Amino acid sequence: MEAETVSDEDTFHIAEQMRKKLKGIIPDFEIELKAELAQEILRLKKEKNAVILGHNYMEPVLYHSIPDYVGDSLQLSSIASKTEADIIVFCGVWFMGETAKILNPHKTVIVPSREAGCSLAEGINRNDLIELKKKFPGVPVVSYVNTYADTKAESDYCCTSGNAGKVLTHIFKQGHKAVIFVPDEYLAKNTASELNVDYFFPDEITMEEIKSRMREVVIGWKARCEVHELFKPEDVDRVREQYPGVKILAHPECPPEVIQKVDFSGSTQGMLDYVKKHPKDRIALFTECAMGDNIQAEFPELEVVQACSLRCKHMNLITLEQTLESLQKIQYQVELPNEIVEQAKQPIQRMIEIR
Repeated sequence: MEAETVSDEDTFHIAEQMRKKLKGIIPDFEIELKAELAQEILRLKKEKNAVILGHNYMEPVLYHSIPDYVGDSLQLSSIASKTEADIIVFCGVWFMGETAKILNPHKTVIVPSREAGCSLAEGINRNDLIELKKKFPGVPVVSYVNTYADTKAESDYCCTSGNAGKVLTHIFKQGHKAVIFVPDEYLAKNTASELNVDYFFPDEITMEEIKSRMREVVIGWKARCEVHELFKPEDVDRVREQYPGVKILAHPECPPEVIQKVDFSGSTQGMLDYVKKHPKDRIALFTECAMGDNIQAEFPELEVVQACSLRCKHMNLITLEQTLESLQKIQYQVELPNEIVEQAKQPIQRMIEIR
């Protein structure tokens, strides 16, 4: 059977769709260049029975052209677990592909760039967690979803930036006096503050001291998102001065001093939900700046203040060109040992079961 080819009409159609969505965000000449790539990806997706997942931080020409689903990492992995597609293409960083593989062990999962890492996932490893568990025996371990599979495998629960407070509250209600929460220092501090519990690094407290305390304790780790840690409190002041009436939304991976000054703190999905409820607000996003462009394209009536120039170098590696090549060659497949898959699935499932 002769392979289906991409026609000029197909390319023109997708270029028109992209131009309509991305007007004022992406120059026309770039859309013309990217439309042919996008159309070929869509053709291959159909031919190979693949599903494409696009994280909220993907560049606009990718985010608004080829994904079947867009969202945050765990939301997308959960969607993928219900798909009938043979191949899952995860347009996001490597730990996201691993999470999708954990939930879909019998499917082919590919990430378009093998180099798309994450400072948080690389900020802790399985041996670090084993040592923490030795120092604090019996203390439940919560691993942020931004970790690699072998770290998740040593954990009791996973969490996202959107449900961290809910997961920790669930654990404290079971009578535990402390939780080990890794790896993001700022997410852990911000969650501890939200729950009105104490925060310590591992070298600042002992198991004996935990037992004698009245208040619950979050034991954190010194890893940070290399993008979100760059936002400063004075950035909040500068944006408010320049754009009167602006509502500032920040990701909870930002420093606590920033979170204390903004109008709303939440995950990427939380920010999207806020925008949907406040479509006439003037907003500024303190997160990876591609998301601001994607929201502006999705909600053209909204005024999104371009107050961010911070791009994640890892997310930036995922392009239409890389995605096309990954589908052509089925390259950069996520492979995990069965033992790790089984162990890492448990903390994710426990998280999902918490209401």
